Amino acid sequence: MNPDTLKLLVTRSMPFGKYQGRLLADLPGDYLAWFARKGFPPGELGGLLALMHEIDHNGLIDLLKPLRSAPARR
Repeated sequence: MNPDTLKLLVTRSMPFGKYQGRLLADLPGDYLAWFARKGFPPGELGGLLALMHEIDHNGLIDLLKPLRSAPARR
């Protein structure tokens, strides 16, 4: 897994829908599962949502904890 991609999960917000404005890492599992059933949006957002679904579904949410408090790299 690319750490930069994981960092996007804790810095990017959902751009539309019921959870607009919420960080991708904070989206509820049932919402992510809905996308998994219906289809993820195209492009980068869809890839990030699919990754977040895998992390949530497999109980790996603790992977994101250090990234939430990590200082930005230059």
